Amino acid sequence: MSTDPASNRERAAWAAAEEAAARCGAQIRELDEIADFERVVGLFDEIWHPDPATPPITVEIMRALSHAGNYVAGAFDGDRLVGASAGFFAAPAGEVLHSHVTGAVRRGAGFALKLHQRAWALRRGLTRITWTFDPLVRRNAHFNLTKLGALPEEYLPEFYGPLADIVNAGDESDRVLAVWRLDAPHVVRACGREPYLPEVPRGAVEGISDEGGRPVARPVEGPAVLVAVPEDVESLRRADPAAAGAWRLAVREVLGGLMAGGARVTGFSGGRYVVRVEGEEAGKP
Repeated sequence: MSTDPASNRERAAWAAAEEAAARCGAQIRELDEIADFERVVGLFDEIWHPDPATPPITVEIMRALSHAGNYVAGAFDGDRLVGASAGFFAAPAGEVLHSHVTGAVRRGAGFALKLHQRAWALRRGLTRITWTFDPLVRRNAHFNLTKLGALPEEYLPEFYGPLADIVNAGDESDRVLAVWRLDAPHVVRACGREPYLPEVPRGAVEGISDEGGRPVARPVEGPAVLVAVPEDVESLRRADPAAAGAWRLAVREVLGGLMAGGARVTGFSGGRYVVRVEGEEAGKP
């Protein structure tokens, strides 16, 4: 067996990816055929129901990405496509893959795709994968921070401009940039199905709490702040757009303000972001 740490890390990453795929009954492979790209567009239409003029990604873009050596992959159950992901190399060159879009309709397929993506990146000597997600979507925050061990490192107000799909319509497109540090010990453990649960510091204050489905913001004083998000913002957008809008503005002001001021999100626990405001260990899992 190789004693090279990078080789051993890559081997372990591929083993974890294959195990995750097997658990959800899928096989994952890279895509390079027009017919497969067309199936990805159909799958993403099923998930997001976007305006036809603004799909999450197009056949032509996937063709270009794949041909140029970027990441385009699908999760298959036999001939059925149950998940797909596309990403491209990002700056700094040789270090980062940016995962532009990932979607799945099979439980476990999204996790398996991300682990495949991680192994693919490690094989190419990359150290980080980044992607954006809506900080209000609790299940995505749990998946990205707890199941995968990625951490938000930048708050991006109105990142995509207006979006017209069934999930995002009627809201502003604030995002956070998640950074997945591929060889961090807590990430390695997360890929082995050990969720990352951050320490909630003693004396942490509630920067935003959920009271009757609406956000209540308070002064953010102290070494750590807890920022709640709604239980299901997508349903709230349809049932009570004003409440969803209030959550957007509150989280932008509190979480976005903290991050802009140098505070670090250290994880997600109990429907809340855990944010370290000061201290040398801020942001270190």
